[in-house]
Amino acid sequence: MPRFSIIVPSHGVVGRLSLALDSVLAQSFGDFELIPVCDAPGAPGADVAAGYAGRDARVAPVHSSPAAGPGAARNAGMRAATGTYLLFLDGDDMLAPGALAALDARLAKTGDVDVLYFEHERTPWWEGAPANPAAELLAGAPAHAFSPEQAPWLTGVRLPVWSAAYRRSFLTGHQLAFPGGHWTGLGWSGLVTVAAGRVAVLRRVVVRHLLRRQGSRLHQPGEHQFDLLEQGERVLVRAAAAGLSEGRYAALFTQVLDVVLDTAAHPGRLPAGRCRAFLRRARRLYRRHRPAGFRMPGGRPGARLRLLAAGAYTAFRALCAGDRAAVRAAGRLPRGRRLRARLTYRWHLCRPLEEDLVVYCAYWGRGYACSPAALHAKARELAPHLRGVFLVEPGQEHTVPPDVDHAVIGSPRYWRVLARAKYLVNNANFADAVVKRPGSVHLQTQHGTPLKTMGCDQSTYPVVAAATGSFTKLLARVDRWDYNLSSNRHSTEMWERAFPGGYEPLEYGYPRNDVYLTAGPEDVARVRRELGVPEGSTAVLYAPTHRDHHTGFETGLDLEAFCAAAGEDVVVLLRAHYFYDRGDLRGTSGRVIDVTAHRSSEDVCLAADALVTDYSSIMFDYAVLDRPIVVLADDWEVYRETRGVYFDLMETPPGPVVRTPHELARLFRDGSWAGARSAALRAAFRERFCQFDDGRAAERVVRRVFLGEPPEALPPVIPLAERAPAPAAATSVRS
Repeated sequence: MPRFSIIVPSHGVVGRLSLALDSVLAQSFGDFELIPVCDAPGAPGADVAAGYAGRDARVAPVHSSPAAGPGAARNAGMRAATGTYLLFLDGDDMLAPGALAALDARLAKTGDVDVLYFEHERTPWWEGAPANPAAELLAGAPAHAFSPEQAPWLTGVRLPVWSAAYRRSFLTGHQLAFPGGHWTGLGWSGLVTVAAGRVAVLRRVVVRHLLRRQGSRLHQPGEHQFDLLEQGERVLVRAAAAGLSEGRYAALFTQVLDVVLDTAAHPGRLPAGRCRAFLRRARRLYRRHRPAGFRMPGGRPGARLRLLAAGAYTAFRALCAGDRAAVRAAGRLPRGRRLRARLTYRWHLCRPLEEDLVVYCAYWGRGYACSPAALHAKARELAPHLRGVFLVEPGQEHTVPPDVDHAVIGSPRYWRVLARAKYLVNNANFADAVVKRPGSVHLQTQHGTPLKTMGCDQSTYPVVAAATGSFTKLLARVDRWDYNLSSNRHSTEMWERAFPGGYEPLEYGYPRNDVYLTAGPEDVARVRRELGVPEGSTAVLYAPTHRDHHTGFETGLDLEAFCAAAGEDVVVLLRAHYFYDRGDLRGTSGRVIDVTAHRSSEDVCLAADALVTDYSSIMFDYAVLDRPIVVLADDWEVYRETRGVYFDLMETPPGPVVRTPHELARLFRDGSWAGARSAALRAAFRERFCQFDDGRAAERVVRRVFLGEPPEALPPVIPLAERAPAPAAATSVRS
């Protein structure tokens, strides 16, 4: 029997789950079992937990449906636990170093106790010093194990579930379990404190809790706030039946009512028009369970309680309004160039949404491209009742196919469709002025798999942060997202950290990559002809990434010299980063073809027999084709330090890594660019980063987002081994 069972519900926190599990497994005290509670097998958290279980026998995952709620997840973990004491962590909590050893040492001194309360840190998600709200509450507790009668203020209601260790035999003996509902933590803590006979305190931080940027789920508006009253009722009924002493019952009653009044003081947490109903039920709770001889507390808490008791709801709200800044969601006028455009947008925001209107945009209006274009095409096939409008910058109208409706950014029609569309799809972000209307659906498709740091993770890299602009504005844009697309589990985790928000991740693959699985030899031949690739040549796509510490497009690779050294049949397709209109081809011959301005990067990849890149995310997309990739890492250390990266590409590359142009040319001369080692590296890379790109991503997105089909009705992801990518040109096949 292990000393501790540590139960970690993981739903919705896959981006930080590995940090939580690592913090437990790194403890110096090793007598424990770790029980991650995950969704069904194959879900993001379940896969992470299964990986840990395969490496450490102390990890024993169990499963619980997210629909059952957090209480059911913890109960599932309790049923599987065998330890003497139970600890509960949220999936984005971490154990402090040495925490388990400190708990064991404290329990050795106190002997068996029902509950051991301890301190915790609340860490701001962005900036600010950690807070330790439990320190003051625990400061007056006796130094030894004690009866709750000796410290009636220590009810546990003011402490989160993860700020205590619970003796398992005590819980099972009293048949204690987490009640259903959203406020399950309050119900659990109250029921535990009623039953506890011997408790102790550890004056040390054991858990470090990361505050979510979007705040606690308990503070989100909705009918679930009425569950708080149900939980309070459950606890106080149990306390009365247990015959608690006057002091213990009064302390518990006061603290339960404090939680209720804290919610009532924030009417934004309650459903529209339901504030008075909540206050009426809170008043009934107060009157039904008020202890005999109860004395009102002093100060503002007492004033709130007196107004509630008197039924003075208007005065109660007025008092609470004086306690906080008046922040209201007001419609913002866009900063359009002309007053007419601003008024047009404001007018259309007041009109109903058009349920059949979808607005698409790619790369800030650079043209008809990427996943938004792929979704537009698939929606015309599967949801022909929808009307699609593509947004383009002035001068980019020619990039839109003749049969695709479009609107020019900044025009009156642009503002009208943005205001009226039910669905808004982008691979970057819409303008800051765009308002997220109730009932509208924003889909973020992303435009690559992150090797380099993104979003908020850029803040610690000065060169990048200076160019990024306001992170506050970035997060306001993130708050508009309802769905965020991912092509692999790595991306799901990194997006959650880089773009913290309340959106739902969709692990469906990137629609733009579908063509790599659906195109045939005739498509490859056609694209090569369109790009001017000489017949019988080996086309090498050279696609370097942007460097934040450079002011323009620069490459250290002499493309003419590379062609001359690599072989007579080699031609280079140069595709500069989309930040640039074209590459620099001064003084080059016909063996170097600039495809930077070509609308479709997917076409360019289909035409190429191999990819040479440095750190561009195009490598993740090109890997879907299962064609050779070579990494030219001539400045990896500089790039890593100035831009920041999520993993060491040098340790897990998609193919051979070279440091100099000379090494690169030699790879192509001797054929090792397409040899066995190249294939082995690519296979491992594909296993990790091509998880969901199976050719049916666009279909899954359209059916889920536009047609509202449930996830279980969507086409399952085709296993990697069963996919058939578009073949490279036959002339480039080498053994």
